[in-house]
Amino acid sequence: MKSLENKTAVITGAASGLGLAFAHRFARAGMDIVMADVEEHALAEAKGQVEQYGRRVSAEVVDVSDAEQVQRLADSTIAEHGRVNLVCNNAGVGGSSLTAQPGAIALKDWKWVLDVNLWGVIHGHAAFLPHLLEHGDGHIVNTASMAGHFPGHSAYGASKWAVVGLSEGLYHQLNDAGSTVGISCLCPGWVSTRIGESARNRPEWAAPAALEEPSPEAEARYQYVRDQVASGLSPELVADLVHDAVVASSFWVFTDMSMVDRLKDRYDAVLNNRNPPRIIV
Repeated sequence: MKSLENKTAVITGAASGLGLAFAHRFARAGMDIVMADVEEHALAEAKGQVEQYGRRVSAEVVDVSDAEQVQRLADSTIAEHGRVNLVCNNAGVGGSSLTAQPGAIALKDWKWVLDVNLWGVIHGHAAFLPHLLEHGDGHIVNTASMAGHFPGHSAYGASKWAVVGLSEGLYHQLNDAGSTVGISCLCPGWVSTRIGESARNRPEWAAPAALEEPSPEAEARYQYVRDQVASGLSPELVADLVHDAVVASSFWVFTDMSMVDRLKDRYDAVLNNRNPPRIIV
């Protein structure tokens, strides 16, 4: 979409982190903003911040793991704004990464993370894509992660690999159909967000069972991740990259090309049918 002014953007996970930064950036670009999140109080505060740009801003409490709630979001947005142009499927959770032994991930953790990170994107496509295809002036941004390119036995990693794959698949389907609807796949590296505090939104049914004391190695890995997130790129800088990708109809949005470079050994091993090399993020 070359022009964003006076168009409408829907952003999930909009109460904080990347989603809130997207809302600020696209409001500054002249778009009306529809903000969705599960955190009602934080969402109300975020809405107040974004209203400073003088655009029409609405907020709706939505659990993206629930298809009916996402469809209601689409219906209410279209009814109020007439047309949706940009859909940012951004809501996500980190899940549990600190376990007592390799592979010790509870099934309910797999379900919770995949319900939000993967099914949330799928629900966004199901609810909004027919509308975008009907009018033709639209773009989708799916928030994946560099974890969607690096091997990792975790619910988070599995969800992000899936988002990368389905986004790339939709890109080709849209192109093959000659559609003017675009799609971008955001694969951020370390970004300073509250992803490590995802447990604040964990539903009761997904409450973790008591784990054995984690090994020192597991604790060290977890601390490394927390430190990297805390010192990561600002969400505002990522929002600038996403804005530019939407305007330019670019598919990939990477925030750390040094991470992309580290994938060379992996793809070389695939091309030469070698066992996968160890890649350090």
